Amino acid sequence: MTTTAAPADARVLGLAHYAARGVLEHVLARHGVTFTQQVALRTAVTAEGPLTPDALVARIGATLKTAPADAHAALDALRARELLLADGPHLLPTEAGSALLATVTAEAAPLSARIWGDIPADDLAAAGRVLALVTERADRELAALTAPIAGD
Repeated sequence: MTTTAAPADARVLGLAHYAARGVLEHVLARHGVTFTQQVALRTAVTAEGPLTPDALVARIGATLKTAPADAHAALDALRARELLLADGPHLLPTEAGSALLATVTAEAAPLSARIWGDIPADDLAAAGRVLALVTERADRELAALTAPIAGD
């Protein structure tokens, strides 16, 4: 299948993101998990070591560009469902949390394969380079917009 596409810009990127996210959110909804909760759970499960709630909030915020309150709410919801548990100063994924993430990943895999599967590797590599550059530049602009003003 070939598609005549408009040049990549913020709108095209957004449409692709929300289309793919919509597919994932459909899978997540079957399990009563929000997108933010899934990102939080994946962050905890894939971390190289235990993380404090503040470290998780920072990572979630950096990934989703979300307010700390939204990240805390996701962590609270995961704790309430016993998908994360406190262990001293850290939050750890429970067996149920790891199992849920594995289930969601397995359910989403064939959908992702149909979405991404036949795109040529060279096209994916080029898109990856462009998206990495856009992310870097957008992160830099967001940092400038949110930096404290001298004298505040």
